[in-house]
Amino acid sequence: MSFILIDASVMVALFNDAERTHAHYASLIGRLGRDRLATTWPCVTEASYLLAPRNHFALLHWLHHGAATVVNFETEDLMQIVPWMRRYTELGKALMDLADASLVWLAMHLETRRVLTEDHRDFIRYRLPDGKAFELVS
Repeated sequence: MSFILIDASVMVALFNDAERTHAHYASLIGRLGRDRLATTWPCVTEASYLLAPRNHFALLHWLHHGAATVVNFETEDLMQIVPWMRRYTELGKALMDLADASLVWLAMHLETRRVLTEDHRDFIRYRLPDGKAFELVS
């Protein structure tokens, strides 16, 4: 089974029908077939914060019913995550937040490079530790 990572930005678009990309992502996720969606708690937290309460509860319900796997990382995993955040901050670009860094960690953990995100500008510059770029699914 292959995984596609799902970023907070896409979860917001899925659960806020006022978002201009709502219909696109709803349709795309419906067509993914055998690929499983995976994310992290920092991404869920970010999406939840950005959604209105009604939509926030719909997101949590969707996750509860297995629409996406939410993968935990341990405190010791922060020793992999923090250096990536520093690296991209030191490049003088926008700060890599914990949600994005957790998806880099998850990409390594699940051995995938495919990501559903609206943050194309960030994810096209992020590199996995082996130097490979993310593949943006759209």
